[in-house]
Amino acid sequence: MQIGPQVFRRMAAYNVWMTEKAYAAAGKLSDAERKEDRRAFFKSIHSTLNHLLFADRVWMGRFTGKAYEHKGMGVDIYDDFDELKAAHLAMCGDISVFSKGLTEDWLAETMKWVRTTDGLAREHPRWFLVLHMFNHQTHHRGQVSTLLTQAGIDIGVTDLPGMPDLIAEA
Repeated sequence: MQIGPQVFRRMAAYNVWMTEKAYAAAGKLSDAERKEDRRAFFKSIHSTLNHLLFADRVWMGRFTGKAYEHKGMGVDIYDDFDELKAAHLAMCGDISVFSKGLTEDWLAETMKWVRTTDGLAREHPRWFLVLHMFNHQTHHRGQVSTLLTQAGIDIGVTDLPGMPDLIAEA
């Protein structure tokens, strides 16, 4: 089984849409509220958003060879919310450009890397790892959505078929 480039282009568009929604919703909170320890895996809304950016930068670095700044797993890259938002939206743009260049052949190749967290060598088909990157985003944005809901902020529709351009096509 292999997933084609068109699926990843859609997922890149979904990533942009949902990241914009997450930051718009989080922007309704004060800095202290965003950084409040809410007993989530990455503690706060702010740190969970930082983790999303961290993981995207790690995976995109592996896929493209581009060096993206990060400070390691669980360490906030940006303390300032506006800087975090700008960097995260720029990363979404990089992912969108990357997705537009994907080919069946590239996706079918095996990728090998060494995980920095445990030093173990890994290898998987690229399509599987690109899929993982998008799945990871969705997982942690779900956590952000829950934390925002608990803080009294409704992020709105999050379903893939609820994307505005898909509704307009219906």
